[in-house]
Amino acid sequence: MTMDILLPLKHTGERETIQSRTRQLIIIGANGSGKTRFTERLIKDLEGRSFRISALDALYDSRESDTLPGSIDMQCQEELNRTAFMRTDITSEFERLMVLLLHEEVLNLIKYKVDQTIKPGSKLQSTRLDMVIKLWQEIFPDNRILFEGGKMLFSRRLDKDTYSSVKLSAGEKAVLYYIGAILFAMENAVIFVDNPGIFLHPSILKNVWNRLEELRPDCTFIYTTHDLEFASSRTNSAIVWVRGYDAQNVTWDYDVLPPHSGLSEDIYLAIIGSRKPVLFIEGDETHSIDSKLYPLIFTEYTVKSLGSCNKVIEATRTFNDLNTFHHMDSYGIVDRDRRNANEVSYLRNKKIYVPDVAEIENILMLEDVIKTVARHNGKDGQRVFNDVKSAVMTQFKQEVRQQAMQHTRHKVKRTFEYRVDGKFTNINALEDHITDLVAEINPRGTYEAFCREFHGYVEADDYQSVLRVFNQKTMISTSNVANRCGVSGGKDGYVKEILKILKSEGRDALIIRRAIIRCFGITDTTPRQE
Repeated sequence: MTMDILLPLKHTGERETIQSRTRQLIIIGANGSGKTRFTERLIKDLEGRSFRISALDALYDSRESDTLPGSIDMQCQEELNRTAFMRTDITSEFERLMVLLLHEEVLNLIKYKVDQTIKPGSKLQSTRLDMVIKLWQEIFPDNRILFEGGKMLFSRRLDKDTYSSVKLSAGEKAVLYYIGAILFAMENAVIFVDNPGIFLHPSILKNVWNRLEELRPDCTFIYTTHDLEFASSRTNSAIVWVRGYDAQNVTWDYDVLPPHSGLSEDIYLAIIGSRKPVLFIEGDETHSIDSKLYPLIFTEYTVKSLGSCNKVIEATRTFNDLNTFHHMDSYGIVDRDRRNANEVSYLRNKKIYVPDVAEIENILMLEDVIKTVARHNGKDGQRVFNDVKSAVMTQFKQEVRQQAMQHTRHKVKRTFEYRVDGKFTNINALEDHITDLVAEINPRGTYEAFCREFHGYVEADDYQSVLRVFNQKTMISTSNVANRCGVSGGKDGYVKEILKILKSEGRDALIIRRAIIRCFGITDTTPRQE
């Protein structure tokens, strides 16, 4: 069971709290700021739930064991005290982890042999080693783990030679260590990860930690890092900025960055430190689909949630006005809502990406997205899409007049905002202007034109145009797209399935990513996405 995390004492005498729903906590700060001591204090305060992992410490021989209860070193020592046939000449945490994995495997095989004598046909239970091998070979598909003479050996796919873990690269060993260690963490642990990017190539860093977090959904991950790009890749995190440490009073100068604080100085510096183009989006960083989806689509951007559409537009403008200082590009994403082609063109010229669909939910209803999710779950993609399309078109046909009215209201409102901006010397002049404006706008004529346009989409079976104008957040649920695709959990399950596919970085992820990028009309002059 998760629980709130109480942070160490601030120099102001206060203690901040991280809510239990946050599964990732990032601790950042300059060298000498006190973030290591900050982490050590957290580990002490959370004793009994704390589980510490560090690839740098684990991969090199060390005579000093981690005495934290439940650590790999302590678990290994407990098994040594109980078992006579385990090796005792191991000096690194990495080797102790390998011994624990093999020891559990041996015990499982002995149990299986005993079970067979009592109840023939008993199934061999899977072990943590099985999970380690499966995930490690998924991350390094050209590598294989073999067993010969009771030893764990490795090989390349096209190479018949085998070798021990000593000849693995530091990155391969680090991933092996991370997978195994995390599986040995206690239930509902708070897993402290020191420098999660060490030894790992940037091209696999995000995917590795996405997969590792999926291994232990019961756990909270606390990362201590200098890597602001890694910090920005955690899409459901709280960030603690440690600026200083008072050793005499054992207090820290730190702040918990708010989830959508706009362009505060600290976030501005963090964004610049990431050295990536910046993408401002709507929604909040915890609950919105935007904050979960867009970092997996626009992978070469630092994505920041700002809340409202107006804040996104203003932040993009402000950041680009300061371009001569930071030499970085800034972009924004806002929903299309009921904007017309001229409004969309204006925003895109201002580096605000606007999709060719009405809102974020409609992006998940793109033809290629639906077909890919369906095929990913063993369904006939074309048949599923045809069924979903029919449901959406039927719903839109029933709501044509309602949708036309909403578009009419938007157009009337925007026209008044643009046109009622003159300086009037008296009330009569203002009244005359508004009277003329009402006749010019012709609300009824506008409404009837929208009705004709929308009926035309229905008659032409024009699904893409319907997605562009249909503002209806219930579309995912009422179309039954999740169930048709073989996904349980309704709308939430469908969204999670798309995010899961994108995190896998496979062929299906590429198809979905390209479909969504095309939806924004992004050209080759923008940062490359694949």
